[in-house]
Amino acid sequence: MQNHRTGSIAGSVYQLCLALVTMAVLAAPAAAQEEEGESMPVNQVNINTADADTLALALDGVGLSRAEAIVAYREENGPFERIEQLQEVSGVGPVTLENNRERLRVDDADD
Repeated sequence: MQNHRTGSIAGSVYQLCLALVTMAVLAAPAAAQEEEGESMPVNQVNINTADADTLALALDGVGLSRAEAIVAYREENGPFERIEQLQEVSGVGPVTLENNRERLRVDDADD
């Protein structure tokens, strides 16, 4: 029969192992990203040709309703000439623009 002290030690060992495994799992994506450095490609989206579903999936902080507003704005006002014009869409501010700047484009390259 196991005494109280042995059970307590086993429980502590189990908790330590669980903590170490959790830390390893959480650290793995960060370590992989560091190994790859700045070479990770950023998927870009053309705000003049993308549909609402594509915009919502590709842009941080842009859900389907905001993406639909971007498409509606584009249909009413014509194509965006500069990425900064995206801020003219209701609900798209400087933070959203800056968080997505590397993903956005207005040209025809690779379409």
